[in-house]
Amino acid sequence: MAEQGEGGPSVNPTAASLLGFLHEGPRSGYDLHRAAVDRIGPFWSVTRSQVYRELAAMASTGLVEAGEAGARDRRPYALTDAGREAFARWVARTAPPEQIRHPLLLQLAFARHLPPERLAAVVAEHRAAHTAQLARYRAEREQALAAGARPVDLVTLEFGLRYEAAVVDWFAALPEEWRPDDVVPEEDAAGA
Repeated sequence: MAEQGEGGPSVNPTAASLLGFLHEGPRSGYDLHRAAVDRIGPFWSVTRSQVYRELAAMASTGLVEAGEAGARDRRPYALTDAGREAFARWVARTAPPEQIRHPLLLQLAFARHLPPERLAAVVAEHRAAHTAQLARYRAEREQALAAGARPVDLVTLEFGLRYEAAVVDWFAALPEEWRPDDVVPEEDAAGA
């Protein structure tokens, strides 16, 4: 939400991302959510309800302006000068250090409570998912380069590539009993 800061309203990262997308032109909440999922979803989760909550808060503080509802009752939102200024302050600041929240690492912190075959299956499932994501990112980079993307356009994709490659390497370094190639992921992991 927008809060009053030095130089005008300050915004949280989710609100700032919406302001960033609105630099490209007016968009509805639906369109903003779609853009967030497609473009920043791999590293920043934004729910549809967050989008509408942030839009309402930013409209009340004058950072965005709501237009008339159009097709499918979608209301376009446009960036105001105050919104541009708030975004400029946000994007120019030094980002705080990130806190890693990784569900697999949390689970592995308590791995001694899992039967060895379930532990191996969990690791195999995640290794397969990260290997597949790495392949998708590589294909996406090739498509982007073929389409003439500039290096600045690929910064977050490059981070994703390096992250997935590091995670895949990390899986290869796990103790052997955690990574047998012949373990097939269990279909019904919910019962474990």
